[in-house]
Amino acid sequence: MAASSVASPLCTWLVAACMSVACEKDHPLKSSMFQTPKRLSRWAKRRLQCSNGGVDYFSSGWISSFYGSSIHNLMSSCLAFEPCEAYSSSKGLSSSLAFFGDNGFSLFGSKSSPMNHRQRRMNRAAHSDKNMAVAVKPAAEVTAKKKPLTKQRRVVVTGMGVVTPVGHDLDVFYNNLLEGVSGISEIEAFDCAQFPTRIAGEIKSFSTDGWVAPKLSKRADKFMLYMLTAGKKALADGGVTEDVMSELDKARCGVLIGSAMGGMKVFNDAIEALRISYRKMNPFCVPFATTNMGSAMLAMDLGWMGPNYSISTACATSNFCILNAANHIIRGETDMMLCGGSDAAIIPIGLGGFVACRALSQRNSDPARASRPWDIVLFQTFSLLLGQSFSYVMKCANLGSTT
Repeated sequence: MAASSVASPLCTWLVAACMSVACEKDHPLKSSMFQTPKRLSRWAKRRLQCSNGGVDYFSSGWISSFYGSSIHNLMSSCLAFEPCEAYSSSKGLSSSLAFFGDNGFSLFGSKSSPMNHRQRRMNRAAHSDKNMAVAVKPAAEVTAKKKPLTKQRRVVVTGMGVVTPVGHDLDVFYNNLLEGVSGISEIEAFDCAQFPTRIAGEIKSFSTDGWVAPKLSKRADKFMLYMLTAGKKALADGGVTEDVMSELDKARCGVLIGSAMGGMKVFNDAIEALRISYRKMNPFCVPFATTNMGSAMLAMDLGWMGPNYSISTACATSNFCILNAANHIIRGETDMMLCGGSDAAIIPIGLGGFVACRALSQRNSDPARASRPWDIVLFQTFSLLLGQSFSYVMKCANLGSTT
Protein backbone atom coordinates (compact mmCIF):
# COMPACT_ATOMS: atom_id res chain seq x y z
CA MET A 1 0.00 0.00 0.00
CA ALA A 2 2.80 2.41 0.94
CA ALA A 3 4.76 1.52 -2.16
CA SER A 4 1.85 2.22 -4.48
CA SER A 5 1.05 5.52 -2.72
CA VAL A 6 4.58 6.91 -2.85
CA ALA A 7 5.13 5.70 -6.40
CA SER A 8 2.11 7.59 -7.79
CA PRO A 9 2.88 10.96 -9.46
CA LEU A 10 0.56 12.99 -7.20
CA CYS A 11 1.99 11.58 -3.98
CA THR A 12 5.51 12.10 -5.33
CA TRP A 13 4.76 15.78 -5.91
CA LEU A 14 3.19 16.18 -2.46
CA VAL A 15 6.09 14.52 -0.70
CA ALA A 16 8.59 16.63 -2.62
CA ALA A 17 6.75 19.86 -1.79
CA CYS A 18 6.39 19.09 1.91
CA MET A 19 9.99 18.00 2.22
CA SER A 20 11.30 21.13 0.47
CA VAL A 21 9.25 23.42 2.76
CA ALA A 22 10.39 21.59 5.88
CA CYS A 23 13.96 21.65 4.71
CA GLU A 24 13.96 25.41 3.97
CA LYS A 25 12.35 26.21 7.34
CA ASP A 26 14.71 24.19 9.51
CA HIS A 27 17.86 24.26 7.40
CA PRO A 28 17.98 27.15 4.91
CA LEU A 29 20.14 25.43 2.36
CA LYS A 30 20.50 26.50 -1.18
CA SER A 31 18.23 25.08 -3.83
CA SER A 32 21.22 23.67 -5.62
CA MET A 33 21.67 21.29 -2.72
CA PHE A 34 18.58 19.36 -3.85
CA GLN A 35 20.32 18.44 -7.05
CA THR A 36 22.06 15.15 -7.31
CA PRO A 37 25.85 14.89 -7.16
CA LYS A 38 25.90 13.98 -10.85
CA ARG A 39 24.48 17.36 -11.86
CA LEU A 40 27.00 19.37 -9.79
CA SER A 41 30.36 20.19 -11.18
CA ARG A 42 33.48 19.62 -9.15
CA TRP A 43 33.83 23.35 -8.54
CA ALA A 44 30.22 23.67 -7.32
CA LYS A 45 30.54 20.71 -4.99
CA ARG A 46 33.79 22.06 -3.53
CA ARG A 47 32.21 25.48 -3.03
CA LEU A 48 29.17 23.96 -1.37
CA GLN A 49 31.32 22.03 1.08
CA CYS A 50 33.27 25.14 2.00
CA SER A 51 30.14 27.23 2.55
CA ASN A 52 28.73 24.61 4.94
CA GLY A 53 31.79 24.19 7.06
CA GLY A 54 33.26 21.38 5.02
CA VAL A 55 30.33 19.04 5.51
CA ASP A 56 29.38 16.99 2.48
CA TYR A 57 25.64 16.46 2.87
CA PHE A 58 25.43 14.02 -0.01
CA SER A 59 28.20 11.70 1.09
CA SER A 60 27.40 11.82 4.81
CA GLY A 61 23.80 10.69 4.35
CA TRP A 62 22.37 13.61 6.41
CA ILE A 63 19.97 14.60 3.64
CA SER A 64 18.84 10.98 3.26
CA SER A 65 18.07 10.65 6.96
CA PHE A 66 16.30 14.01 6.99
CA TYR A 67 14.18 13.06 4.00
CA GLY A 68 13.37 9.71 5.60
CA SER A 69 12.07 11.33 8.78
CA SER A 70 10.01 13.81 6.76
CA ILE A 71 8.38 11.05 4.76
CA HIS A 72 7.67 9.10 7.93
CA ASN A 73 5.96 12.09 9.55
CA LEU A 74 4.06 12.93 6.38
CA MET A 75 2.71 9.41 5.93
CA SER A 76 1.75 9.16 9.60
CA SER A 77 -0.01 12.53 9.86
CA CYS A 78 -1.27 13.50 6.37
CA LEU A 79 -1.75 10.22 4.55
CA ALA A 80 -3.31 8.40 7.56
CA PHE A 81 -1.28 5.20 7.37
CA GLU A 82 1.90 3.87 8.83
CA PRO A 83 4.91 2.96 6.69
CA CYS A 84 5.40 -0.66 5.85
CA GLU A 85 7.81 -2.94 7.63
CA ALA A 86 10.33 -2.63 4.81
CA TYR A 87 10.45 1.16 5.30
CA SER A 88 10.64 1.06 9.10
CA SER A 89 13.53 -1.41 9.06
CA SER A 90 15.47 0.57 6.44
CA LYS A 91 18.04 3.30 7.08
CA GLY A 92 16.90 6.62 5.68
CA LEU A 93 15.43 7.51 2.36
CA SER A 94 18.13 6.00 0.20
CA SER A 95 17.51 2.46 1.46
CA SER A 96 13.76 3.05 1.55
CA LEU A 97 13.71 4.16 -2.03
CA ALA A 98 15.93 1.23 -2.93
CA PHE A 99 12.94 -0.94 -1.97
CA PHE A 100 11.33 0.12 -5.26
CA GLY A 101 14.19 -1.19 -7.37
CA ASP A 102 17.77 -2.19 -7.55
CA ASN A 103 18.96 1.26 -8.64
CA GLY A 104 17.08 3.20 -5.97
CA PHE A 105 14.96 5.74 -7.86
CA SER A 106 14.42 8.96 -5.93
CA LEU A 107 11.17 10.87 -5.59
CA PHE A 108 12.44 13.69 -7.78
CA GLY A 109 12.85 11.60 -10.89
CA SER A 110 16.61 11.21 -10.72
CA LYS A 111 18.64 8.29 -9.49
CA SER A 112 20.65 8.11 -6.32
CA SER A 113 24.32 7.26 -6.25
CA PRO A 114 24.91 4.14 -8.35
CA MET A 115 25.44 0.84 -6.57
CA ASN A 116 27.92 -1.72 -7.65
CA HIS A 117 27.05 -5.30 -8.51
CA ARG A 118 27.69 -6.59 -4.97
CA GLN A 119 25.47 -3.94 -3.37
CA ARG A 120 22.59 -4.64 -5.76
CA ARG A 121 22.85 -8.37 -5.10
CA MET A 122 22.83 -7.87 -1.33
CA ASN A 123 19.88 -5.47 -1.64
CA ARG A 124 17.83 -8.02 -3.60
CA ALA A 125 18.67 -10.75 -1.10
CA ALA A 126 17.67 -8.55 1.83
CA HIS A 127 14.24 -7.78 0.41
CA SER A 128 13.47 -11.18 -1.15
CA ASP A 129 12.51 -12.73 2.19
CA LYS A 130 10.19 -9.82 2.99
CA ASN A 131 8.54 -10.01 -0.41
CA MET A 132 8.09 -13.74 0.01
CA ALA A 133 6.51 -13.21 3.43
CA VAL A 134 4.09 -10.67 1.98
CA ALA A 135 3.19 -13.06 -0.84
CA VAL A 136 2.60 -15.98 1.52
CA LYS A 137 0.36 -14.16 3.98
CA PRO A 138 -2.68 -13.78 1.64
CA ALA A 139 -2.56 -17.50 0.81
CA ALA A 140 -2.68 -18.37 4.49
CA GLU A 141 -5.68 -16.09 4.97
CA VAL A 142 -7.53 -17.71 2.06
CA THR A 143 -6.86 -21.16 3.47
CA ALA A 144 -8.21 -20.13 6.83
CA LYS A 145 -11.42 -18.81 5.27
CA LYS A 146 -12.35 -22.08 3.54
CA LYS A 147 -15.67 -23.56 4.55
CA PRO A 148 -15.42 -26.52 6.90
CA LEU A 149 -16.30 -29.85 5.34
CA THR A 150 -19.87 -30.89 5.97
CA LYS A 151 -20.65 -34.30 7.34
CA GLN A 152 -20.83 -36.71 4.45
CA ARG A 153 -24.08 -38.55 3.93
CA ARG A 154 -24.21 -42.29 3.49
CA VAL A 155 -25.42 -43.76 0.21
CA VAL A 156 -27.39 -47.00 0.01
CA VAL A 157 -28.56 -49.02 -3.00
CA THR A 158 -32.26 -49.74 -2.67
CA GLY A 159 -33.11 -51.09 -6.14
CA MET A 160 -31.61 -52.70 -9.24
CA GLY A 161 -32.76 -53.31 -12.79
CA VAL A 162 -30.99 -55.30 -15.49
CA VAL A 163 -31.44 -56.23 -19.13
CA THR A 164 -28.60 -58.61 -20.04
CA PRO A 165 -27.84 -61.67 -22.16
CA VAL A 166 -27.93 -63.83 -19.01
CA GLY A 167 -31.32 -62.68 -17.78
CA HIS A 168 -33.73 -59.76 -17.55
CA ASP A 169 -34.86 -60.51 -14.02
CA LEU A 170 -32.66 -59.86 -11.01
CA ASP A 171 -32.99 -63.32 -9.51
CA VAL A 172 -32.40 -65.09 -12.83
CA PHE A 173 -29.46 -62.81 -13.60
CA TYR A 174 -27.85 -63.41 -10.20
CA ASN A 175 -28.30 -67.16 -10.26
CA ASN A 176 -26.85 -67.43 -13.77
CA LEU A 177 -23.81 -65.47 -12.65
CA LEU A 178 -23.30 -67.82 -9.71
CA GLU A 179 -23.62 -70.87 -11.97
CA GLY A 180 -21.21 -69.46 -14.55
CA VAL A 181 -23.72 -69.31 -17.39
CA SER A 182 -22.25 -67.55 -20.42
CA GLY A 183 -24.34 -65.09 -22.39
CA ILE A 184 -22.14 -65.29 -25.50
CA SER A 185 -23.64 -67.02 -28.54
CA GLU A 186 -23.88 -66.69 -32.29
CA ILE A 187 -25.26 -63.42 -33.60
CA GLU A 188 -28.84 -63.73 -34.83
CA ALA A 189 -29.81 -60.09 -35.42
CA PHE A 190 -28.17 -59.96 -38.89
CA ASP A 191 -26.14 -62.08 -41.28
CA CYS A 192 -22.50 -61.89 -40.16
CA ALA A 193 -21.05 -64.63 -42.35
CA GLN A 194 -18.65 -62.11 -43.97
CA PHE A 195 -17.05 -61.21 -40.65
CA PRO A 196 -14.32 -63.29 -38.99
CA THR A 197 -16.11 -62.79 -35.65
CA ARG A 198 -19.65 -64.14 -35.55
CA ILE A 199 -20.29 -64.31 -31.81
CA ALA A 200 -21.39 -61.71 -29.26
CA GLY A 201 -23.32 -61.23 -26.03
CA GLU A 202 -26.62 -60.52 -27.74
CA ILE A 203 -29.85 -59.86 -25.86
CA LYS A 204 -32.58 -62.18 -27.07
CA SER A 205 -36.31 -62.32 -26.36
CA PHE A 206 -36.49 -58.75 -25.17
CA SER A 207 -39.88 -57.07 -24.89
CA THR A 208 -40.87 -53.54 -23.85
CA ASP A 209 -44.51 -54.39 -23.19
CA GLY A 210 -45.74 -52.71 -20.05
CA TRP A 211 -42.60 -50.57 -19.73
CA VAL A 212 -42.34 -48.36 -22.82
CA ALA A 213 -45.04 -46.83 -25.00
CA PRO A 214 -45.45 -48.70 -28.33
CA LYS A 215 -44.98 -45.51 -30.38
CA LEU A 216 -41.66 -44.76 -28.73
CA SER A 217 -40.56 -48.39 -29.07
CA LYS A 218 -40.68 -48.09 -32.86
CA ARG A 219 -38.67 -44.87 -33.02
CA ALA A 220 -36.09 -45.19 -30.27
CA ASP A 221 -32.76 -46.97 -30.42
CA LYS A 222 -32.34 -50.20 -28.52
CA PHE A 223 -29.96 -48.67 -26.00
CA MET A 224 -32.74 -46.26 -25.02
CA LEU A 225 -35.31 -49.03 -24.78
CA TYR A 226 -33.02 -51.04 -22.51
CA MET A 227 -32.48 -47.96 -20.37
CA LEU A 228 -36.17 -47.12 -19.98
CA THR A 229 -37.09 -50.71 -19.18
CA ALA A 230 -34.34 -51.37 -16.65
CA GLY A 231 -34.85 -47.97 -15.03
CA LYS A 232 -38.47 -48.67 -14.25
CA LYS A 233 -37.54 -52.13 -13.06
CA ALA A 234 -35.07 -50.59 -10.60
CA LEU A 235 -37.78 -48.30 -9.24
CA ALA A 236 -40.14 -51.22 -8.82
CA ASP A 237 -37.42 -53.23 -7.08
CA GLY A 238 -36.75 -50.32 -4.73
CA GLY A 239 -40.41 -50.01 -3.75
CA VAL A 240 -40.93 -46.67 -5.51
CA THR A 241 -44.56 -47.12 -6.49
CA GLU A 242 -46.87 -44.51 -8.00
CA ASP A 243 -48.03 -43.46 -4.53
CA VAL A 244 -44.43 -42.99 -3.37
CA MET A 245 -43.58 -41.20 -6.61
CA SER A 246 -46.30 -38.63 -6.02
CA GLU A 247 -44.80 -37.74 -2.64
CA LEU A 248 -41.21 -37.38 -3.87
CA ASP A 249 -39.48 -34.02 -4.18
CA LYS A 250 -38.72 -34.52 -7.87
CA ALA A 251 -36.34 -31.57 -7.90
CA ARG A 252 -34.07 -33.70 -5.68
CA CYS A 253 -34.27 -36.82 -7.85
CA GLY A 254 -31.84 -37.21 -10.74
CA VAL A 255 -30.84 -39.55 -13.54
CA LEU A 256 -27.21 -40.16 -14.52
CA ILE A 257 -27.00 -42.93 -17.11
CA GLY A 258 -24.24 -43.12 -19.68
CA SER A 259 -23.49 -44.87 -22.93
CA ALA A 260 -20.21 -45.54 -24.70
CA MET A 261 -21.58 -45.72 -28.26
CA GLY A 262 -25.02 -44.13 -28.09
CA GLY A 263 -27.73 -44.76 -30.67
CA MET A 264 -25.69 -46.39 -33.40
CA LYS A 265 -28.64 -48.25 -34.93
CA VAL A 266 -30.74 -45.09 -35.38
CA PHE A 267 -27.83 -43.22 -36.93
CA ASN A 268 -26.93 -46.10 -39.24
CA ASP A 269 -30.54 -46.35 -40.43
CA ALA A 270 -30.52 -42.61 -41.12
CA ILE A 271 -27.42 -42.98 -43.31
CA GLU A 272 -29.06 -45.79 -45.27
CA ALA A 273 -32.21 -43.70 -45.72
CA LEU A 274 -30.14 -40.74 -46.89
CA ARG A 275 -28.93 -42.81 -49.84
CA ILE A 276 -32.49 -42.59 -51.15
CA SER A 277 -33.55 -39.16 -49.92
CA TYR A 278 -33.37 -37.02 -46.81
CA ARG A 279 -37.16 -37.22 -46.67
CA LYS A 280 -36.82 -40.90 -45.72
CA MET A 281 -34.72 -40.12 -42.66
CA ASN A 282 -36.08 -40.48 -39.14
CA PRO A 283 -36.65 -36.92 -37.85
CA PHE A 284 -35.42 -38.07 -34.44
CA CYS A 285 -32.21 -39.64 -35.73
CA VAL A 286 -29.93 -36.88 -34.43
CA PRO A 287 -31.28 -36.52 -30.86
CA PHE A 288 -31.82 -40.26 -30.48
CA ALA A 289 -28.21 -40.93 -31.48
CA THR A 290 -26.70 -38.83 -28.67
CA THR A 291 -25.47 -40.63 -25.57
CA ASN A 292 -27.42 -38.48 -23.10
CA MET A 293 -30.82 -38.87 -24.77
CA GLY A 294 -31.65 -42.12 -22.97
CA SER A 295 -31.02 -40.51 -19.58
CA ALA A 296 -33.07 -37.47 -20.62
CA MET A 297 -35.98 -39.59 -21.87
CA LEU A 298 -36.10 -41.55 -18.61
CA ALA A 299 -36.05 -38.34 -16.56
CA MET A 300 -38.87 -36.83 -18.65
CA ASP A 301 -40.89 -40.03 -18.35
CA LEU A 302 -40.54 -39.99 -14.55
CA GLY A 303 -40.83 -36.23 -14.18
CA TRP A 304 -37.55 -36.01 -12.27
CA MET A 305 -35.93 -32.58 -12.41
CA GLY A 306 -32.68 -33.14 -10.50
CA PRO A 307 -29.21 -33.60 -12.04
CA ASN A 308 -29.57 -35.19 -15.46
CA TYR A 309 -26.64 -35.81 -17.78
CA SER A 310 -24.57 -38.57 -19.30
CA ILE A 311 -20.94 -39.69 -19.09
CA SER A 312 -19.20 -41.52 -21.93
CA THR A 313 -15.89 -43.15 -21.00
CA ALA A 314 -15.87 -46.35 -23.08
CA CYS A 315 -15.98 -49.49 -20.95
CA ALA A 316 -15.81 -47.50 -17.69
CA THR A 317 -18.96 -45.47 -18.43
CA SER A 318 -21.18 -47.16 -15.84
CA ASN A 319 -18.52 -46.90 -13.13
CA PHE A 320 -18.15 -43.16 -13.57
CA CYS A 321 -21.90 -42.66 -13.66
CA ILE A 322 -22.34 -44.55 -10.39
CA LEU A 323 -19.49 -42.61 -8.78
CA ASN A 324 -20.84 -39.21 -9.80
CA ALA A 325 -24.37 -40.12 -8.78
CA ALA A 326 -23.11 -41.14 -5.33
CA ASN A 327 -21.25 -37.82 -5.05
CA HIS A 328 -24.47 -35.92 -5.76
CA ILE A 329 -26.10 -37.69 -2.84
CA ILE A 330 -23.09 -37.31 -0.53
CA ARG A 331 -22.96 -33.56 -1.12
CA GLY A 332 -26.65 -33.25 -0.30
CA GLU A 333 -27.69 -32.15 -3.79
CA THR A 334 -30.12 -35.02 -4.28
CA ASP A 335 -31.97 -37.65 -2.28
CA MET A 336 -32.37 -40.23 -5.03
CA MET A 337 -30.40 -41.06 -8.20
CA LEU A 338 -30.84 -43.59 -10.99
CA CYS A 339 -27.42 -44.45 -12.40
CA GLY A 340 -25.81 -46.99 -14.69
CA GLY A 341 -24.99 -47.57 -18.35
CA SER A 342 -26.47 -48.97 -21.54
CA ASP A 343 -25.11 -49.97 -24.96
CA ALA A 344 -26.38 -51.75 -28.05
CA ALA A 345 -23.54 -51.84 -30.58
CA ILE A 346 -24.17 -55.28 -32.12
CA ILE A 347 -24.97 -54.06 -35.62
CA PRO A 348 -22.93 -54.42 -38.84
CA ILE A 349 -21.13 -51.09 -38.45
CA GLY A 350 -20.33 -51.75 -34.80
CA LEU A 351 -19.08 -55.28 -35.39
CA GLY A 352 -17.14 -54.22 -38.47
CA GLY A 353 -15.42 -51.37 -36.64
CA PHE A 354 -14.16 -53.59 -33.85
CA VAL A 355 -13.11 -56.30 -36.31
CA ALA A 356 -11.15 -53.74 -38.32
CA CYS A 357 -9.04 -52.84 -35.28
CA ARG A 358 -8.51 -56.56 -34.54
CA ALA A 359 -9.90 -56.33 -31.03
CA LEU A 360 -12.57 -59.07 -31.13
CA SER A 361 -12.16 -62.74 -30.37
CA GLN A 362 -12.49 -65.13 -33.30
CA ARG A 363 -13.17 -68.20 -31.18
CA ASN A 364 -16.46 -68.85 -32.97
CA SER A 365 -16.43 -72.58 -32.29
CA ASP A 366 -16.32 -72.12 -28.51
CA PRO A 367 -18.31 -68.99 -27.60
CA ALA A 368 -18.41 -69.79 -23.87
CA ARG A 369 -14.62 -69.51 -23.67
CA ALA A 370 -14.19 -66.71 -26.16
CA SER A 371 -14.02 -63.87 -23.63
CA ARG A 372 -10.55 -63.90 -22.11
CA PRO A 373 -7.63 -61.48 -21.75
CA TRP A 374 -6.87 -59.65 -25.01
CA ASP A 375 -9.97 -61.17 -26.65
CA ILE A 376 -12.95 -58.83 -26.49
CA VAL A 377 -16.54 -59.84 -27.10
CA LEU A 378 -19.29 -57.32 -27.87
CA PHE A 379 -22.21 -57.21 -25.45
CA GLN A 380 -25.67 -55.72 -25.43
CA THR A 381 -26.50 -54.99 -21.83
CA PHE A 382 -27.96 -52.54 -19.42
CA SER A 383 -27.66 -52.41 -15.66
CA LEU A 384 -29.01 -49.71 -13.39
CA LEU A 385 -28.84 -48.93 -9.68
CA LEU A 386 -31.23 -46.87 -7.59
CA GLY A 387 -29.15 -45.03 -5.04
CA GLN A 388 -30.61 -43.07 -2.14
CA SER A 389 -29.41 -41.18 0.88
CA PHE A 390 -29.41 -43.37 3.99
CA SER A 391 -31.04 -40.60 6.05
CA TYR A 392 -33.73 -40.18 3.41
CA VAL A 393 -34.45 -43.91 3.37
CA MET A 394 -34.70 -44.04 7.16
CA LYS A 395 -36.94 -40.99 7.14
CA CYS A 396 -39.26 -42.63 4.64
CA ALA A 397 -39.29 -45.74 6.82
CA ASN A 398 -40.25 -43.55 9.83
CA LEU A 399 -37.26 -44.75 11.83
CA GLY A 400 -36.06 -41.23 12.61
CA SER A 401 -32.37 -41.67 11.70
CA THR A 402 -30.56 -38.63 10.33
CA THR A 403 -27.07 -40.04 9.78
